[in-house]
Amino acid sequence: MPQRVAVVGGTGELGFPLACRWAQAGIEVVIGSREQAKAEKAAADLAELTGKTAEPLANPEAAASADVVIVTVPFSGFVPIYKSIADSLRPGAVVIDATVPVEASVGGKATHVFGIWEGSAAQLGKAFLPKNTKMCAGFHTVSASAARDFDVPLEGDVMVCGHKDGKPAVRELVDALPDLRFVDAGPLENARIIEPITALLIGINHRYGTDRSGIHVTGLPEEGS
Repeated sequence: MPQRVAVVGGTGELGFPLACRWAQAGIEVVIGSREQAKAEKAAADLAELTGKTAEPLANPEAAASADVVIVTVPFSGFVPIYKSIADSLRPGAVVIDATVPVEASVGGKATHVFGIWEGSAAQLGKAFLPKNTKMCAGFHTVSASAARDFDVPLEGDVMVCGHKDGKPAVRELVDALPDLRFVDAGPLENARIIEPITALLIGINHRYGTDRSGIHVTGLPEEGS
């Protein structure tokens, strides 16, 4: 299990509940935000909800504080965030991008998937980071609404693509959350396939009157078999 993870965008809809769940699992958590005051407020909320502590820092300082960094920010603020943390990352850091390049219409009934020249948000983010960064992408299919329901374990598969030496750290974060399963989805180029699945899930949620659909891959061998 990673000793410490920095959640850049840790005040947001997905970042905050993941930070809470990792803190509950015994992982040392750093909450990053563009504003120190917002990070401090989120850390206080985390402590009230979980009885655990998290260190609040501005995003660049948060990125500098851990070997594993997950970026959970809206696509609209994506580029400035990556530019702000690029020079702060530790050499060889694992960076996990959970950005979804979609925009929901009013009421969340439809989504627009942004076209990205690099192929995916994760590949675009990687372009701003040091070459020795172990870039991965994952957690796109984890429902933020389900993550905020702290009394219920999350369920489903987390498809993770990216640097082979970064995946073990991502797997440990997935394994720390009961009933989630790590699925190796190949190289970072596959993020262009995984990221738009969120748009599909938003549509499914709307049609079925829920806010927590996910993905489960069938037919995989049991671990250790």
